[in-house]
Amino acid sequence: MCGIVGYVGPEPALSRLIEGLRRLEYRGYDSAGVALLEGKTVWTRKRVGRVDALDQALGDAPESTTGIAHTRWATHGGITEENAHPHCDGSTGLAVVHNGIIENMNALREQLESEGVVFRSETDTEVLPHLIRKFYTGDPVAAVRSALRLVNGTYGIAVVFADHPDLIVAARLGSPLVVGLGDGETVLASDPQAIVELTRRVVYLDDREIAVISRDGVKVERLDGRKRTADVTVIDDDAYGVADLQGFPHFMLKEIHEQPESIQRCLRGRLQLDEGNAKLGGFQMDPRELVRIERIIALGCGTSYHAGMTGAMAIEALARVPARAEVANEFRYRNPIIPRDALFLAVSQSGETMDTLGAIQEVRIKGGNVAGVVNVVGSTIARTAGKGVYLHSGPEIAVASTKAFTSQVTALMTFTLMLARTRNLSLEAGQRMARELSAVPAKVSEYLHNPGPIEAVADTILDARYVLFLGRGFSFPVALEGALKLKEIAYIPCEAYPAGEMKHGPIAMIEEGTPVIFVAPSDVHRDKAISNMKEVQARGAKLIAIHTAGDHEIAALADVSIPVPEVADFASPLLTVLPLQLLAYHAGVKLGRDIDKPRNLAKSVTVE
Repeated sequence: MCGIVGYVGPEPALSRLIEGLRRLEYRGYDSAGVALLEGKTVWTRKRVGRVDALDQALGDAPESTTGIAHTRWATHGGITEENAHPHCDGSTGLAVVHNGIIENMNALREQLESEGVVFRSETDTEVLPHLIRKFYTGDPVAAVRSALRLVNGTYGIAVVFADHPDLIVAARLGSPLVVGLGDGETVLASDPQAIVELTRRVVYLDDREIAVISRDGVKVERLDGRKRTADVTVIDDDAYGVADLQGFPHFMLKEIHEQPESIQRCLRGRLQLDEGNAKLGGFQMDPRELVRIERIIALGCGTSYHAGMTGAMAIEALARVPARAEVANEFRYRNPIIPRDALFLAVSQSGETMDTLGAIQEVRIKGGNVAGVVNVVGSTIARTAGKGVYLHSGPEIAVASTKAFTSQVTALMTFTLMLARTRNLSLEAGQRMARELSAVPAKVSEYLHNPGPIEAVADTILDARYVLFLGRGFSFPVALEGALKLKEIAYIPCEAYPAGEMKHGPIAMIEEGTPVIFVAPSDVHRDKAISNMKEVQARGAKLIAIHTAGDHEIAALADVSIPVPEVADFASPLLTVLPLQLLAYHAGVKLGRDIDKPRNLAKSVTVE
């Protein structure tokens, strides 16, 4: 969740480190710090707050061509300068930045304190520089290796040594690191987003690997000392764009309006309109293998879990294969039964979500079949799964996910079509489904050009003590996603329920004026949804309805109605989620929230 950047080369390191931190700030923004090599010591500077606060404190920074930097999302210890990274040993002869959690920090800290080490912070990370110093006799790699052998937990680390001014030692276990290879310069980061402006040639580190980074490139070896050839990957130009607002006030709003293009990219080259089918070559499964799948389990967290729920409903309804979605962080710890005839889908925007990665590792250990549904090319989940589908939605900078959700749903619907055609879906029905999917980008664009009274709805919920989101069928995960966005961006208390379940508890929360946001497209649940709307209105609720354009009955029933273009039932989440994304955005703006960097959140959740 935190961000790491490192640089070794002929140019001043500081400007490259700060720029890298800015591009990674969505991964953590509690504090930031930098370490530069200066003579026989390591010079550090740390500040609480955003990268701008650190940048303003660097007037006396030394000219150095080697350094590391970090932007923090707090885990162990409060948000203070003492707890910010980098952390040094007692002599300031080496410095460490770290993503992850050292689970045995207490035991290591007690042992080091008994040996006379004085700690300056509350963090788990600070044990690392002291451990490395303990084993350091002139060989930086040997010292890092010896220290990490004592560590339990997860880490992505970068270490600089005053004795080795043109060297960075990095290592990873469960927390991503990537090395970028330039012309006489080498960069390190926890996300390719930080380095694409310098180079597109990268080497991804795997778990339990150490990288020795110099101007000449990178040498990679296993933690046990075995050498490994550094395989170079060239990043696709479309995978990582420049973090540019392009005239929008926030990345979240920009990414909402990018959804026609991101959905189109996800569909491009995959739909076969004449055959009424889809082709997802990344799954590496021919029709004979597809037809042997007897169940689908989608694994995800947060927004990705909601997308997985949507996909599972479509798979069951259209392909007639039993399917369900599971919260990844619960799944892995209940000793799950892994059916041999199942396909597990790991759904993740970043491809680095620790809980989802842990779940698919549990599946693989038990002999299960896994495919990834991820956005970030070369990410850990993509490489661990080895097959699946890339979303191609482009970089998503705002912490609250929007276009990734619709791209995930699109990819899952495309997979549903491919799976269904091996079973019960006829040519004609397949052609119809393919046409419906191909029409979605234009309908998303149509809605975004005329979104309806979103700001008026935002005004009605700003002072609400409680907001209830309701939906049935495909609209229930959309309601969950809408409530999540409102909580993430506006910090307004709310929850989502299946509309039929509302009578079994949440209706007690409704009083005069309570906003109830009902997702009710013209699908098979419409009549039941109208009954539920009347039930909440009878208790004094203010009803906001997201409905299909032309449904005058629902429009007349609601206090505020927001129509969306008509689509097939299975595709309705791709339209009905849009007003909820915009509602969260405008409510957050009106309340003065930090839209792209909401409090306590980070983009890529790489800790448990």
